Amino acid sequence: MTHPPARIRTAADDAVLVEYPDASEFEANAAAVALARWLQGRRLPGLFDAIPGARSLFCAFDPRGLSHDALAAEIAAAEPEAEAEAERPPSREHRIAVHYGGEDGPDLPALAARAGLPEEELARRHAAAIYRVAFLGFAPGFAYLMGLPAELAAPRRPTPRTRVPSGALAVAGPYTGIYPGATPGGWNLIGRARASLFDPSRRPPTLLLPGDRVCFETGLSAEPAPAESEAPGAAAGSSAGEPLFRVLDPGLWCAAAGAPRRGRGAWGAPPSGAMDFDALARGNALVGNSPGAAGLEIAVSGPELELLADATLVLSGAPCEATADGRPIARGEPARLRAGARLRLGPVRPGVRAYLCVAGGLADESPVETPSRLAAGALLHGAGGKVLPAEGAAPLPAFAAENDPVVRILLGPQQDHFTSGGIATLIGSTYRVSSASDRRGVRLEGPSLEPAGGADIPPEGTALGAIQVPADGQPIVLGPDRPVTGGYPKIATVIAADFGRIAQARPGTALRFRPVSLAEALEARGRMLWP
Repeated sequence: MTHPPARIRTAADDAVLVEYPDASEFEANAAAVALARWLQGRRLPGLFDAIPGARSLFCAFDPRGLSHDALAAEIAAAEPEAEAEAERPPSREHRIAVHYGGEDGPDLPALAARAGLPEEELARRHAAAIYRVAFLGFAPGFAYLMGLPAELAAPRRPTPRTRVPSGALAVAGPYTGIYPGATPGGWNLIGRARASLFDPSRRPPTLLLPGDRVCFETGLSAEPAPAESEAPGAAAGSSAGEPLFRVLDPGLWCAAAGAPRRGRGAWGAPPSGAMDFDALARGNALVGNSPGAAGLEIAVSGPELELLADATLVLSGAPCEATADGRPIARGEPARLRAGARLRLGPVRPGVRAYLCVAGGLADESPVETPSRLAAGALLHGAGGKVLPAEGAAPLPAFAAENDPVVRILLGPQQDHFTSGGIATLIGSTYRVSSASDRRGVRLEGPSLEPAGGADIPPEGTALGAIQVPADGQPIVLGPDRPVTGGYPKIATVIAADFGRIAQARPGTALRFRPVSLAEALEARGRMLWP
């Protein structure tokens, strides 16, 4: 095949998007997969992730060690080698047993009627095709399979189901796929597959990888599948260090969170990590930890904990009412507590998220999945990390999340999907944070932003802070637990230095957006603490 020419767009201050606008979708995806393999083989210092999309490659990197220009030069130099890589046949083929129709495929009759085919013929044609893994996204291990016969393509359901069972075989648009675990979903269900698609104990944890071939074999029993977990990838708790806390009352929402877990995007797993990473890093500095050591992220109202060992801890982020055996604990002042102490963490205000940092850090209890909410009776273990002298650590700045509503953004990567009037609306209007926000995305309410070319684009990798615009025109700022790939156009991206304002914005908070240059975004990023 002829290697299609690439176009590179800035996606964030730490990410670029490599596109192939003049190629067919098959050629573009093959080129993206080949370039990802080549870049991964190069092991470039500072390159965190290379995530193929439908017709693009999303590259996340550390701009401290790998500049945008240097990465662009590497990509340009890679084209001849990546072309040879693309011409190699996929090295792996998977044959997966499936069962069509019945309770496993409630949407099969409607899809067959849409295609003008008997149900049995639709199933036969689906099983007869040979599929290629284009990319992974939506959920860990969820592979978008290219090669669906054109007559079987169908739009997503207008209203997603609140629960799709593990192993569900589904169709949406030009793709087919298998749900790795029980999740909400809007694809059309036509059957069930038997395969362990995501297992955090495997390396790699995903069964299917971009470029693999997949064939379906009928004959799987119609008997119900064994009960499955509610989500793939739940990992056994870590006991890396001694128990530090027993959870007496979990509070409204609290979970261990640390540095982003980079390098997982090609598996369909988000980087996750602390929502307000700078706040976590500044708290860690005060107790001598590395910036990315895991601490407790406390949202809205915190837990009650029993200390099981002596510990030095500090509160950072938004102000949080806190006492140890009834004595107040001040934000930003390290406290040495003895085993047996009862720590009560109350309402967080103003702001949304406080962080409890402990000298030595907390063990990472969920090394692959997104942070798991604490449960009553759970034990939290120490990580046993190295503790450095903290005398020179900067004091916490005064918390001022709502004093300045202006958030800086980089326009793009799909600003050309919006009219000049739409961009002017974004930067000239006030938006308010919706109560429907979470760690996946902070939803905004305000003037509608309608994409000029429709609300769907070929799915591509997503950046922290990307402002995507779905069909209703209301922007969503993507967070650390975002889908790895997404099919909505992104009008702009919040710069890394200002994402903490998004993380700390309570429902109803007013926000305004101001475009800045990449140079300004990088200069601001340089003043932050990063792992």
